Amino acid sequence: MRVRRSWGAAITAVVAAATLLAPPAAGPADEPITDPIPEEPQQSRLGLVLQEVAQLPASEATPPATDPRLIRHNRINYIGEVPDGSGRMFVPDLNGPLYLLDGGQQHVYLDFKARFEHFFSGRGMGSGFGFVAFHPDFARNGKFYTVHSEDKAAIDSEEPTYPNQPKASVQSVVTEWTADDPAADVFTGSQREIFRFGFTTQLHAIQQIDFNPTAKPGDPDYGLLYLGVGDGGIGLDSDVPQDMSTPAGKILRIDPAGTDAPNGQYGIPASNPFAGTPGALGEIYAVGMRDPHRFSWDPEVQHAMYLGHIGQHAIEAVYEVRAGDNFGWSEREGDFTFRPENQCYLYPLPADDEKYGYVYPVAAYDHDPPQGWPCNSDSGHGISGGQVYRGAQFPLLQGKYVFGDLVDGRVFYTDVNRMKRGAERAPLHELQLFDTAGKQLRMTDFAGDGRVDLRFGTDSQRNLYLLAKANGKIWKVAGTRMAPGSEVTAQVKRNLVAYYDFERPFAADDSRELDRGSSRTLLSLLGGGADMRVADGAFPGSNNALQAQQINPGVAGKDDWKAGVWDGNGVSSLSAFNGTGGATVMGWFKMTGENPSLNSNTPDPGDRYNAVGLAGILSGSSDGHDVRALLELTQVDGELRLVGLGRRIDGGSAQTFAAGQDWREILPPDEWVHLAATFDYTTGEIALYRNGQPLPGVYTVPGDPWRLDGSGTTKTNPRGIKIGGSFPQNTAERSPCNCRMDSLMFLNTAAEPATINHQYRRFFQR
Repeated sequence: MRVRRSWGAAITAVVAAATLLAPPAAGPADEPITDPIPEEPQQSRLGLVLQEVAQLPASEATPPATDPRLIRHNRINYIGEVPDGSGRMFVPDLNGPLYLLDGGQQHVYLDFKARFEHFFSGRGMGSGFGFVAFHPDFARNGKFYTVHSEDKAAIDSEEPTYPNQPKASVQSVVTEWTADDPAADVFTGSQREIFRFGFTTQLHAIQQIDFNPTAKPGDPDYGLLYLGVGDGGIGLDSDVPQDMSTPAGKILRIDPAGTDAPNGQYGIPASNPFAGTPGALGEIYAVGMRDPHRFSWDPEVQHAMYLGHIGQHAIEAVYEVRAGDNFGWSEREGDFTFRPENQCYLYPLPADDEKYGYVYPVAAYDHDPPQGWPCNSDSGHGISGGQVYRGAQFPLLQGKYVFGDLVDGRVFYTDVNRMKRGAERAPLHELQLFDTAGKQLRMTDFAGDGRVDLRFGTDSQRNLYLLAKANGKIWKVAGTRMAPGSEVTAQVKRNLVAYYDFERPFAADDSRELDRGSSRTLLSLLGGGADMRVADGAFPGSNNALQAQQINPGVAGKDDWKAGVWDGNGVSSLSAFNGTGGATVMGWFKMTGENPSLNSNTPDPGDRYNAVGLAGILSGSSDGHDVRALLELTQVDGELRLVGLGRRIDGGSAQTFAAGQDWREILPPDEWVHLAATFDYTTGEIALYRNGQPLPGVYTVPGDPWRLDGSGTTKTNPRGIKIGGSFPQNTAERSPCNCRMDSLMFLNTAAEPATINHQYRRFFQR
């Protein structure tokens, strides 16, 4: 049951009830939707060349932040051009400074932390100096507008424009500034407060304020200021975003030059869709939003406004915004029914949905969290609204809305001519990224962090810019180029259950790696966490590898660096290996230290392990050591050999196929080598490959240890994956590998020799 908010004596219950937009009636029982947008963004071969143009100074939150998401190099969140013809760029930092970039020079134009006694940026992702909007006639009138956050002390002493939300903890303050000299590098002049509103939580306050750049003098929209006001974090279980008597969960449009607002500090445009409507705030331009994070206008289409809206459970959406729109939150998330009592799912729209008049996204993507990730936990996604490219330099970008995921740093585009209200969602494409030397990178590489905190900006020449809070850098799109195709062949992709290339840290926890296979099984980097990703690559286009190693051979412990997946009840996402007829384990390996390692579990200081763990799939009854399919170095008749070791029946005997060649010739030190092991559980065949070619070898167990009957493995889910050593539950050290690994693939079929060879060659011929 929804909770109606009590606004106190200032707004009577009668008026509040009268101005609440009617919610949809409860529909019949229906099935939850577990994957609301099954189509993933398509991998485009179109790439952006990014040129670094600036790194802004480090900054700290006030009060000091404890949330690691706020402890960044700095918290820059936009770049734009001062509209005075000077070419100066402006950059706000949530922690207080407003920078001007003038050629190679950086100036602190205004410092909000120093200016305001109650300045607050230490809690909440959007708290602090949120945005700045220069009046389009700034060169003449010197006016610009800002929004910043103030703390509880301000709430206790300052009068809001409209009643604060209950138990308000932070206020957003919009200020008008008038510069004495618009051309100065440092602000001097006057200021006046024009709007103040308090929010219950430190989430979803006022994120952006801006002017419509397509409105020219004489246009009714010229000089009107738009405010993106979030729901204060309470829209989840209340009707606040639909309540027309409060600013929360709305886009507002005001006239800074007017005086007919309740506080007399701004005007309410008569052209606003709800101006003069009894019980509704005349400032409201559009309603029904959770977090209207970033909006922009198409430079060549007058008044075509697009909003990047951060969702609650699953949907990151782009809306085309028109006066009077209602985007449905919190009755809707995207074009799905949202039910706060069960946030793990979305639901179909009711049969009578059309009568409510909700407006749905023109483009969207969903979160697709890793399998088994708690449904109410942050899965590392949030849309960063972008810009429609209308510049002259890059024809391949023309007419594309370029935006991204602010957390994991992926950059997308969709064609504006496909973004149609009332039509199917426009398809999304993921852009590739290059540095100016032509090296293909991901945004996490540019930012040097698994959490990018990506933002976009533009200038008067319609160039595009990308920013990252992670390292405080700004890049300009300096070109486009075509990227090579996928490194995964079509044959391999059909059976690719799990694939770890160590280029994709999980943004919610970068000590984990995302799975590019079909299972979306999250991999844990054990011992060293994110430090285990090292700048190395086995093939062109690979930038990172996994470093595995023994840490302290003198202590029996569990500090070795390895990776893995573990669930003592079986990993459900790896069900493709349940009863499988075959398996393949393959990837790139480079020996980087002495192997095998000293045995930390025995009293003899010179004793060494009898194996070096590479990669394998655990059995359904494993204690973290026993496997269903394994590629490793192990002793055979007293000598270390490269082997494929498999087990068909849980708890049953294993068979081993050992390469005849000396393992040191197969894996010379400091040289990348591609290895593969295939297991056919129906015939008992195991094969090994090096750089795409079969390795001769012998079976070490006579007879029929697998008890072949033509069927596959035991019908149980594997208890996990182990990489670089045993016990992925991280309870002990066993057979650590002093090595690096890249592009590890786990298939639920015994790949044919031609498939292995083709995959090896694909790494170099894309």
